[in-house]
Amino acid sequence: MTVRPPLVLTVAGSDSGGGAGIQADLKTMLALGVHGMSVITAVTAQNSQGVQGAWELPEEAVRAQYRAVVDDIGVQAVKTGMLASAALVETVAELLAPLDAPVVVDPVGVSKHGDPLLAASALDSVRTRLLPAATVATPNLDEVTQLTGLVVEDEDGMRRAAGAILAYGPRWALIKGGHLPGDTAEAVDLLTDGTEEHWLRAPRHDNRHTHGTGCTLASAVASGLAKGLTVPEAVRQAKAYVTGAIAAGFALGAGIGPVDHGWALRR
Repeated sequence: MTVRPPLVLTVAGSDSGGGAGIQADLKTMLALGVHGMSVITAVTAQNSQGVQGAWELPEEAVRAQYRAVVDDIGVQAVKTGMLASAALVETVAELLAPLDAPVVVDPVGVSKHGDPLLAASALDSVRTRLLPAATVATPNLDEVTQLTGLVVEDEDGMRRAAGAILAYGPRWALIKGGHLPGDTAEAVDLLTDGTEEHWLRAPRHDNRHTHGTGCTLASAVASGLAKGLTVPEAVRQAKAYVTGAIAAGFALGAGIGPVDHGWALRR
């Protein structure tokens, strides 16, 4: 008899180039042995050179997708990504509030190419409605600045950033230090709940093709949580998976290519 894999839902935008967003989430989930499902919040026209256009879906379409999946199939973890507007942030936060499953919030603000993916008017809704619903919040340093005003330049700054993010209500903060200034040999992330601290270090690979790293990491964490891993272990395994995906990232089009979500399957 076939055993059903753990169930993970991504609530995010679509990336037509396949490197980030819903497409990256589902590829990650497949690679890590869980069943991925989706609620699409926005459609982007996107390729290796950037985002050429973005169109958010109506709130009723997001709500209907969510109810269709959760009411019939159920979920064991949820990951959120691009939510585009305050209205969609608040809709998703309302849907997640009664959910008895871990939630990984990737507070997506801009794309890898610097294109805005979240309206400035939505930041307060992320702070007050979405982050309190998170089991783990996974901001990069630019998103930390957007949400808290803090500019992080070193590991002490990452610790302060984690405290500022935790003040909004998530149980754990994973501060991604990949954008730390300076020529560092390591990619350093900090996971903390305000009591425990876990510093995660991995070799920094000299590869410009890193489109989709944030989506991939958050989806990998959600996949681990759906399997029943603790937050620290889910994050450790996700970090290892993403490090391998970055090392195997490949050129695509004329710009920045994606990480390789299938690297472990082809190894």
